Amino acid sequence: MQKCRSPLVYEKGDDAMTAQAGEDVASRSGYDLTRKQDQEAFAAHLLAQERRRRTLQRIRVFAVWIALFAILWFVFSFLNIDFGYTVSNAEFVLLGIGVTLGVSLVSIAIASIIALFGALGRLSTNAFFHGLSTFYVSIFRGTPLLVQIFIIYLGLPQIGQQIAARGYPWLGALFILTAIQSGVLALSLNYGAYMTEIFRAGIQSVSHGQWQAAAALGMSRWQTLRLIVLPQAIKIIIPAVGNQFIAMQKDSSLVSVMGVWEITYRANRFARRDSKYMEMFLLAAAIYWVLTIVSEWLLARLEDRMARSDRR
Repeated sequence: MQKCRSPLVYEKGDDAMTAQAGEDVASRSGYDLTRKQDQEAFAAHLLAQERRRRTLQRIRVFAVWIALFAILWFVFSFLNIDFGYTVSNAEFVLLGIGVTLGVSLVSIAIASIIALFGALGRLSTNAFFHGLSTFYVSIFRGTPLLVQIFIIYLGLPQIGQQIAARGYPWLGALFILTAIQSGVLALSLNYGAYMTEIFRAGIQSVSHGQWQAAAALGMSRWQTLRLIVLPQAIKIIIPAVGNQFIAMQKDSSLVSVMGVWEITYRANRFARRDSKYMEMFLLAAAIYWVLTIVSEWLLARLEDRMARSDRR
C-alpha cells in the first residue's frame, strides 16, 4: 500500500485511496460522513485548514523576502551606495511613470489590433493574406526591438527626405515621427508580431463545429467571428495579452535612447550628471519592479473574475 505524505494526499493521487484518506481524516476528527450536516462541517473544516496553510506559507515567504532585503541593504550600505541621493531625486524619476504607462497602454492597444488581423491572415486560405501575415511576423520576431526603434526613428526620416526631394513634401512629412510616436510604433509592431500567435491560438481554441453551426444559421464568417468566436477566444487571449503588457512596460525603457522622458531616461540624466549610476538605476529598477507586481496582481484579479463568471 502507498504511503500517505499528508493526511489528505497520496503519492500517486489514486481517487479511491484519496477518498478513503478523506474518510479516515474525517473519522479521526469526529465527523460522520454519512450525515449531510457533518459532510458540510467537514468541508468547512478542510477549507479553513487550507486557508491557514496558505496564510502560513505567505508569512514564511514574506519573511524570506524581508531577510533578502536586509542582506541587500547591508551589502549596498557596505559598498557606500548613497541612498540619500536616491531618495532626494526619486520624485524626478517617478514623474516618468505616466509616460511609461501611457506609451505601454497605447502600444498594447495598437498591438492587439495588429495581432488580430495578423492572426486572421495566418488562418486565411488566401495566399496573399497568409503570406503577408507570415512575412510580417517573421520580420519583427526575427530582428531586435532596439534595431526596429532606430530604423523607425532615424531611418524613416531619411526616406521622407528622399520622397520630399522628388517633389512630394507632404508625403515625405508623414515619415518624420516624434520620439514618442516612433516608440509607440516600434513597440506596437514588435509586440503585434508576437501577439499574432496568441490571437491565432485563441481563435483556434473555439471548436470548428461552432463555425459550422453558425454557417447553417446563415451567418457570414465575419458575423461568426465577431459574435460567436471572438467572445469565447477572448477569455484565452486576455491573460496572455496581460503578460505581454507586463513585458512591454519593461521594454518601453528602450525608447529612452530617443530622448523620451520616461523612467529610464530620467534616471540616466541624474546618473550621468553626478556619476551616481548605481543609485539611480537601482531606483529605476525598483519602480519597474513595483509596476510589474501591481500589474501581475491586477491580472490575477481579472483572471479570477473571469473564472468565476465561467462557473456561473
